[in-house]
Amino acid sequence: MSITMASVGRRDAVPHRSAPSKAELYQSIARLCDWLETNSYQAYDTFDGLNARFVRPLTFETKILRMALQQGIRRFPINLRPLLGVSKSESTKAMGFFARGFIRLYDATRDAAWREKATYALEWLVDNQCQGYSGAGWGNHFDYQSRNCFVVKNTPSIVWTALIGHAFLDAYAQFGQDSYLNVAVSSCEHILSDLSRHVDNNSICLGYFPNWDLQVHNANTLGASLLVRTFSQTGNDTYRELAERAFLYTAKYQRPDGSWYYGESSNLRWIDNFHTAYVLDCFKHYSDLTGDQRFEKIIAAGYDYWKNTFFLEDGTPRYYSHKTLPIDIQCSSQAIDTLVFYSDRDPKGLPLAAKVANWTIKHMQDRTGYFYYRRYLLGIVNKTPTLHWGQATMLAALAALYRAL
Repeated sequence: MSITMASVGRRDAVPHRSAPSKAELYQSIARLCDWLETNSYQAYDTFDGLNARFVRPLTFETKILRMALQQGIRRFPINLRPLLGVSKSESTKAMGFFARGFIRLYDATRDAAWREKATYALEWLVDNQCQGYSGAGWGNHFDYQSRNCFVVKNTPSIVWTALIGHAFLDAYAQFGQDSYLNVAVSSCEHILSDLSRHVDNNSICLGYFPNWDLQVHNANTLGASLLVRTFSQTGNDTYRELAERAFLYTAKYQRPDGSWYYGESSNLRWIDNFHTAYVLDCFKHYSDLTGDQRFEKIIAAGYDYWKNTFFLEDGTPRYYSHKTLPIDIQCSSQAIDTLVFYSDRDPKGLPLAAKVANWTIKHMQDRTGYFYYRRYLLGIVNKTPTLHWGQATMLAALAALYRAL
């Protein structure tokens, strides 16, 4: 993807304030795009540790040792990947977020360069679908060992598929090309046909991977949000009905304080910033697009809990409900995105999004343009350039804020 920032233009930086100006935001985006172009849109992923070709054989393909390798590389504050044989790579989820960011920037500027970038990313995604399924789906370019399952690379994930499907719906809304809508429809057919479902009375929790039906709320609602957005363009009531039952499931398990656990299994019961934000975005899509108001109290309670729990006064995004550290770049990016999305309901959302962006640019963006992965105690910073987790999500989030401003 050839990107020349001269075609986009540069702005002079202005001094940092509690909220960045449009010029600061644009410069931050330009620096990030310069870095991405220099690195050919390749970097690392937070969970790519099993691609460590020099040490993977030492796991003897046992669950505990695969987890130790994957989590050790992920959590170590210095990037060990080059030493252990993990190569930089492109990422399907990153391309989805890049496409969304480029579309937003085109919408804000009408500069054809952004449209060209979005078109390239979307075409790349069409060419890099998982093969052998009933519709368009996307997954990891690496094997993944969770505490609950082992997933081989190129297995579609409902999270990847839904977020990328949203990029194609954004493209359809912006450019009006039926081919983009057709990809979203294909992804919905994949969700209907290939993914397991957990039935809970009148509600359903959509499975995360094929043949894996642990109840994970952000995965369930992300799949449902793609279904309902596609329904809004096609009128396919099968999509709406399944989405409704999925939202009924997650609504049922909202906790009394307005929060949600990551998942309902006993070993998935934590509450964090960006997964909560995903769930909130998805409920808002359903409410806005269907006119069904039954979840409004659920949304209000969840949003209030999230906004009051996960931010410090200076805009620092907290990771967990019970502690701030580690400060993770995806907490920043998803917070900005969700606050912008909710700014039509919350007049204080946009100023807070700008404050989070200001803090993140100041404390997490390298002078070369990319964003760091995490900050820890004692000023320790993990500067690993994570592609989808950091660079792609921040591009999309800063583009959303730039457009909103």
